Amino acid sequence: MDRQTKLNKICFGLGTVGRDALYSLVSMYLLVHLTDVVTFSNKGLAAVGILLTCFGVFDAIIDPFVGAIVDNTKTRWGKFKPWILIGMIGTGILTVLMFHNFEMSETNHIILLGVTYLLFSIFFSLNDIAYWSLMPAISKDQTVREGVGAFARICANVGMFAMVLIYLNVPSMFSFLGDNARDIYFYFAIIVAVIMWIFQTITLIGVKEDRSQLEKAEHTTLKDLWRALAGNDQLLVTAVSMALFMIGYCTTTGFGTYYFKYAYKDEGMYMVFAAVLAVAQLTALSVFPLFRKKFTRKQLYTGSMVAVAISYIIFFLSFEWLPLIVIAGLGLFFAQAFIQLLMLLFLADAVEYGEWKLGKRNEAASFAVQPFINQFGGAVSKGIVSFTLIISGLNMVANELGLLPEGAPEIQEIINAIPGSSIWIMKLSMMILPLICILVGFFLYQKKFKIDEVLYAQIVKDLEERNSEKVEK
Repeated sequence: MDRQTKLNKICFGLGTVGRDALYSLVSMYLLVHLTDVVTFSNKGLAAVGILLTCFGVFDAIIDPFVGAIVDNTKTRWGKFKPWILIGMIGTGILTVLMFHNFEMSETNHIILLGVTYLLFSIFFSLNDIAYWSLMPAISKDQTVREGVGAFARICANVGMFAMVLIYLNVPSMFSFLGDNARDIYFYFAIIVAVIMWIFQTITLIGVKEDRSQLEKAEHTTLKDLWRALAGNDQLLVTAVSMALFMIGYCTTTGFGTYYFKYAYKDEGMYMVFAAVLAVAQLTALSVFPLFRKKFTRKQLYTGSMVAVAISYIIFFLSFEWLPLIVIAGLGLFFAQAFIQLLMLLFLADAVEYGEWKLGKRNEAASFAVQPFINQFGGAVSKGIVSFTLIISGLNMVANELGLLPEGAPEIQEIINAIPGSSIWIMKLSMMILPLICILVGFFLYQKKFKIDEVLYAQIVKDLEERNSEKVEK
């Protein structure tokens, strides 16, 4: 691996640290912030659940068009970096606005939240599409891509788990910013946005992509966009499988804080549990290259799915016994780390497949599937979490607790009085529903995905011959 390839790997990966910390703040804790800090009513939470779900789905639908815009970009800085810059600035500002501490009615808060969330989704899509489109532009070598992708996922998980470990401690860690929890979280959002900008700047400055195809690239029309998506069967299979996986994954993680607060009855243990899971995921991504030497991608994907299914069943039947929760968590997140990385690699390979099959390369339009998956999965999961909290009665519990001072003795009494039926409703939404979604996505992959190592090698060979013939002409 030459010096520039190493630099690309490091700088590309580091860009995900702040970005995923910020995205985790929004995707995992926006609802927690609204129920536990802002204390939205049931009607307000229902409105937010519907709004965020609808806007998330809408943004997912327009992501391919955003990808076409990126694909048609030609600047002295390439076609990806300008959008990474615009996207990172927009998402940072809008995140701060979503965690604002402005005095306003619940209705006005919901309106402002809806507008900022929709804009956040669009700006994040611009950043996400352009960012991940850099990976196939760095190298066509599968081994290099696996190394770059693995390091990027490690960095992304560092950012995500840093947020998980810090979020619940924000009031105490940042008490020097004031006594009001809403003020503290507002200032914290500003800090996270700045951190994101710093790490994304490392990517902008340090990564050097191959721009040899840029000058030859043709304008992407709406017809080309449709062909790039509808005509690439492997891209569609990957998109649907990944979307089902992300619905399950985001739903499970979205309940994390609530599970340990109301079911396990010790919110502080969530941070310990998250630290264990962070080690599991980072270990999985670190050892992935070793597993890759002994097993095919399909074997790793199948094995990971089996581990996920077993872990979900153990988690559901743990009856809040910590050893079983830890075993289930380790298995679940170790396997999920493999799955997320493999799906990213499947998506990258589908770019070459699309060029091979359709005769035109559309990195950004193809990688628009990535934010589509994240936005769609996150949107659906927010709807599931919101309405589960309302149906189970847990949002009213959160409202009641939100009125009490931190450390009040009544808090534990209220938690202990939660009906068992409320906990089981939450566990069904947190564990069984996600498992069903993930398994449906896996069966679809098993039946329809066909890009293995042999086919990919043939695709690359054919493309090289095709490009050589074009040069000779």
